Amino acid sequence: MPQQLGPVSLRRPDDPFPSVPAGDPSRRRARVSGRPAVIALLGLLVFLALALTPGGFTGQAAFGTAAAAVVPVGHDSGRALAGFMIQSTARVTDPAAEVSGPGYPTKGWYRAGPRSTVLAALLAAGVHPDPFHSTNQKLIPAADFTVPWWYRSDFTVDDSRVGRTYLDFSGVTSAADVFVNGRQVSTAREVAGTYTRHELDVTALVRPGTNTVAFRVQPNDPRKHLTVGWLDWLQPPPDRNMGIVRDVVVRRSGPVALRDAHVVTDLDVPSLASADLTVKARLRNDSPDTVTATLSGTAGPAALSRQVTLAPGESRTVVYSPADHPRLRLPSPRVWWPAGMGGQPLYDLDLAVSVDGVTSDTSHTTFGIRDVQAPVNADGARQYRINGRPLLIKGAGWSPDEFLRWDAAYAEHRMRYVRDLGLNTLRLEGHLEPDEFFDLADRYGILTIAGWECCNKWEGEVNPAGSGEKWTAADHAVARASMAAEAARLRDHPAVISFLIGSDAAPNAQIESGYLEALRGADWDLPVIPSAAGRPAPVTGASGMRMTGPYDWVPPGYWYDKREGGATGFNSETSAGPSIPTMDTLRRMLTPAELETLWKRPDAPQYHRSPSATFSTLELYNAALAGRYGPPADLGDYVRKAQLAQYETVRAQFEAYTRNAKDTTAPATGVIYWMLNSGWTSLHWQLIDRYLDQNGSYFGAKKANEPLHVQYGYDNRAVSVVNDRPTAASGLNARVTLFTTDGTARYDRTVTGVDVEARGVTTTSLALPAEVPGLDGTYLARLLLTDATGRELSRNVYWLSTRDDVLDYAKADWYHTPTTSYADLTGLASMPRVALDVTATTTTRSGTSTTTVTLRHPGTTAAPALLTDVDVVSADGRTPALPVHWTDNHVSLWPGESATLVASYRTADADRAPRVRVAGWNARPVTVPSR
Repeated sequence: MPQQLGPVSLRRPDDPFPSVPAGDPSRRRARVSGRPAVIALLGLLVFLALALTPGGFTGQAAFGTAAAAVVPVGHDSGRALAGFMIQSTARVTDPAAEVSGPGYPTKGWYRAGPRSTVLAALLAAGVHPDPFHSTNQKLIPAADFTVPWWYRSDFTVDDSRVGRTYLDFSGVTSAADVFVNGRQVSTAREVAGTYTRHELDVTALVRPGTNTVAFRVQPNDPRKHLTVGWLDWLQPPPDRNMGIVRDVVVRRSGPVALRDAHVVTDLDVPSLASADLTVKARLRNDSPDTVTATLSGTAGPAALSRQVTLAPGESRTVVYSPADHPRLRLPSPRVWWPAGMGGQPLYDLDLAVSVDGVTSDTSHTTFGIRDVQAPVNADGARQYRINGRPLLIKGAGWSPDEFLRWDAAYAEHRMRYVRDLGLNTLRLEGHLEPDEFFDLADRYGILTIAGWECCNKWEGEVNPAGSGEKWTAADHAVARASMAAEAARLRDHPAVISFLIGSDAAPNAQIESGYLEALRGADWDLPVIPSAAGRPAPVTGASGMRMTGPYDWVPPGYWYDKREGGATGFNSETSAGPSIPTMDTLRRMLTPAELETLWKRPDAPQYHRSPSATFSTLELYNAALAGRYGPPADLGDYVRKAQLAQYETVRAQFEAYTRNAKDTTAPATGVIYWMLNSGWTSLHWQLIDRYLDQNGSYFGAKKANEPLHVQYGYDNRAVSVVNDRPTAASGLNARVTLFTTDGTARYDRTVTGVDVEARGVTTTSLALPAEVPGLDGTYLARLLLTDATGRELSRNVYWLSTRDDVLDYAKADWYHTPTTSYADLTGLASMPRVALDVTATTTTRSGTSTTTVTLRHPGTTAAPALLTDVDVVSADGRTPALPVHWTDNHVSLWPGESATLVASYRTADADRAPRVRVAGWNARPVTVPSR
């Protein structure tokens, strides 16, 4: 009888599914030892909850038996293993031959999904409390993950005598010994690195019926291994993401295997009148006999066919070119464009190889036709051109879930948010997501810049400031294999526009040559960039990017000065740091005591900010908040002021880069906001929080990136119009009105006949005067853009001061520039409360609810309602419907003005009787029914 130790002790989770808002944070954890019936019941309940939770994370499961994948031969032969049973080697003392054999009992093991880190599975099983709440993650013992863990799964075949069987996988973190039916087929020395891909021929070991695959996964240390890690985004997971985070696919084929099918496209630029397709596929004869195989299929509208004779064991790449297949020269191709520039059509590549009329193997993939260039301009900056047209990269840094759990619905919601924000690009610094992510990017038209991580093993040879160890000969091999596998995986995705082979540091000559060799072998035809930090490499040369920060608070005017992080060139990661979530999110993620510390103790380390000592407190941010807006009176006042501060700073960052994109000297060519999201419950570096709620940072970015936009320049006080649409706009009227905080107008001017070209910028003759009688201290500026009929096209409201923020550039460092004197915005505190008239109606169709909210300023006071926030909430007014998409929000209204806002959300995410909650800077809080 197999000898096993008992399972680890279990703790009741506060929130086993972090995609679902946590409940009462005061719930007690119950520590239970052994295996009483209550634990089995808990596991069952967690499993059922996962199964019934919309969009629940894959990779999460409770106790049970992993289902066996059924793998047929021939057409569509690949099957991903359905899931794993996992257990620590500290609790399994049996020999590997027994553990990896069919029928081995896994009582007391944990069920994991097909892609799961160890800790993700334990969280799903309820072993630990919600790690995203408070400091719960500290309770997870890291010692549990210093030994290997077993991953077991079964698959079945009907007849092992027919065809050949292969294991095809990547995503092992950090390395693994691999076994099939009790026999070792590969070692951890051979299967190492998250991004390496492996295909193991296990035909001789497979038998009819049930077969077992077992991985003995080694612990991960990103300082020592070319895997994944976290630097300063979040508190790193105690298991360091050890596990298997991509599908393990069992493939069965006939004598000839079909691999590496892809299309190389060559679009005629700038005409876009034609495109040449070159189709490539590798055939491998795994039989002992010489065979004649027929490779046939379609690439878009072109039919393909060719006979190939292969000797035993021979592998050959078959190439179809326009020279021998004229239909591969497409007239008027359907060109793929980024969102906002055109459509996102995709073509299919379907191939099959047959021997003696019997299908041996098949392949299906999609591809897009587009051209990407990114030369370095005269100022030394990367200037991307898509299909011959220059494009300002407006992006943000994407983070996966901290435990690398993949949730397709959750990812799609974030992708929709990216489009809603008016962004066109996502940067992935390592943590390269599964194929579905890039499929989403293709569909949504969101460009992606992939690359390796900074500061750990990936830069161990070249970054003395990082923590990574020096490379061995084996590391060089893993790096080349990783590059080859990721290039082959990403090359057909039109959304992918380049690869950063370095982050904070560029590779040396040996590493760079290895990467470039792998990229050439994969037919990579996209820009290769040596680093994100402005550091050149021996072959690829200048990076054309810079990483000058900031990463912590700076005032909005900072972004307009063309030095440090100001709006010039291509800034690969930058933002004003902290992003305080909404009160709804804060109460989910922090205890009452932690909420008090948030606003009362600026020098206190914040667990949910960063493990980095540089970013551990909110000292700079809180000092600016108090210095500009006045000291917070309580938590609500602190959060209210934070939303204004984040809105104005994030808006200014994007506005500065979009305005300066058309400058004749040192233009802005790209900016990556650091970050889109942080992967857990965070207090900084995010436009979108963990629960998909939207705060001032979100709506500041959304306002700045609206397609036709009127804006104010903090540097020259001028009003500009930015047109990001594909058509020109003419005959526009731009108006600016300056008000005291009580609503008294002190200045009003309009310019007419404003024209702005497609994807252009026009700075008008309208500039705010340096001094206006009656304005002292804090004042408001309302900018309106209308067409010739007076229809409002864009509205933008600023809160300004007659006293400027003063920056000390002489003392600037890599993460911020000190502010020696703050603008005076304290006058906002005296603005009268405004009781808005609010009406709301809700309709539901096909699982989507639409709530239309009308806000009207009744004119009971002359003061405007500033930055009014609207939420659709549950009947008790406490829980917002999330995710949600608003046509507009955080709006400002003057007496007599009204605004209609429309929210759309999944009906399942809302109460049957939703209500609308209105708050904001000085709007009197009210919650009304939606009828």
